[in-house]
Amino acid sequence: MKEIKSYRDLLVWQKAMDLAEKIYKSTSDFPKSEIYTLTSQMRRAAVSIVSNIAEGRGRDSILEYIHFLSIACGSLTELETQIMLSAKLTYLKEEQATHLLSLCDEIGRMLGVLRRKLKDRAETNT
Repeated sequence: MKEIKSYRDLLVWQKAMDLAEKIYKSTSDFPKSEIYTLTSQMRRAAVSIVSNIAEGRGRDSILEYIHFLSIACGSLTELETQIMLSAKLTYLKEEQATHLLSLCDEIGRMLGVLRRKLKDRAETNT
């Protein structure tokens, strides 16, 4: 198994980067009337996920890391809701939304595993 030296080595961070890129590309075709609303919110949520994974990894304590991963999870569920709304409004094609939601689900599972491992490590160190 590869040693984790940086947040960039985390598979969950890499997947979240892919998701952010896909969100940017997917929202580029949204109506111009959504530029300051749904488009902006989806992009900010996607950036928040990957940024909080990175920021948490750079913090001094496991508890801070877990806190930032929790924020990433919150942004992920926000993004999922926005993807579903975008599909309802037909801004996203059904297959686009399904693919994005599948990626969100995968990232959510990975964040859950990482949080559990960190909590276990924090409990062992106390």
